[in-house]
Amino acid sequence: MAWMKQEKVGTEEENVEPEVCPFKSSQLYNVESNGTKWPIVYHDSYNISFLGLQNLHPFDSGKWGKIYQFLLDGKLFNSKQTFRPSEPTESDLLIAHTQEYLDSLRWSINVARISEVPPVAFLPNFIVQRKLLQPLRLQTGGSVLAGKLAIERGWAINIGGGFHHCSGTSGGGFCAYADITLLIRFALEKFESIEKVLIVDLDAHQGNGYARDFMIDDRVFVLDVYNRNIYPHDGFAKRGINRKVELSSYVQDDEYLPLVKKHLTESISECGPQLIVYNAGTDILDGDSLGCLSISSKGIITRDEIVFSLAKENKIPIVMLTSGGYQRSNAQIIADSILSLQHKQLIGLN
Repeated sequence: MAWMKQEKVGTEEENVEPEVCPFKSSQLYNVESNGTKWPIVYHDSYNISFLGLQNLHPFDSGKWGKIYQFLLDGKLFNSKQTFRPSEPTESDLLIAHTQEYLDSLRWSINVARISEVPPVAFLPNFIVQRKLLQPLRLQTGGSVLAGKLAIERGWAINIGGGFHHCSGTSGGGFCAYADITLLIRFALEKFESIEKVLIVDLDAHQGNGYARDFMIDDRVFVLDVYNRNIYPHDGFAKRGINRKVELSSYVQDDEYLPLVKKHLTESISECGPQLIVYNAGTDILDGDSLGCLSISSKGIITRDEIVFSLAKENKIPIVMLTSGGYQRSNAQIIADSILSLQHKQLIGLN
């Protein structure tokens, strides 16, 4: 989930373990999960819009609301049948982040670097917190909630999240909070019966944030399929990938889909996970100038079916995060994919 210039980021010295913080808050996941609601998480405040600055970034910062509306239009559910996340407290965020990193977000210039919108540096930080960082915090809370729902219901989708360039000590690529790390730490330490987690990252970009965070944690297995020629070129973080599938630019469906199925099948067999965290970026779509791959919209839908089908076949709970994608058509494709999963009975009320 990134769009910035092609430069190498990250150093070995930055790979610092965050402070150990007790689980003081259960508001992120302690919700009533009943069969009348779909395990789909969304909040109107996911969407980012202020002073037109969102137009300075190629990412569609209203994508999440469009996905939700397309799903409403497709009659998958009504507005009372989905879950709304809570915003993480600082104590919650410290489970994934160092205090030093969270303190750095109180400086707008640092947030401007992470969000890759330079004018943000000149805004008062209280505006940056409310208009930019709060939506990202809500999406982070949504990922934790979706993880809990997936464990309870077999599957869940956060219509947001997937900030895979953020680690406990550093953000970048429009990723200010390490929602994947936070979700997994909750799953391993707070939720029941989770001893092994498989991250399946099919965003076009290398997922370097969580790879740094879990580099020495053998409870987390990483399958990352990405374009080797684009951001972030994080050589150190590659050491944290258990199964690395590096693609050339402009790979098409006929090569990509068999690779995904083969490596996911083998990864499941190798690590035996109790939870799959699926980072389902759509920047692999043909025409995305930042992902630089050539996967069709149908290929994205088939990809998601492969992942959910293998999860269901192996009886592994799966949580999907929508992650990156930089074309205005992405929202419709994501919604179409979710509707297709329901049509093929890979997701549903249960």
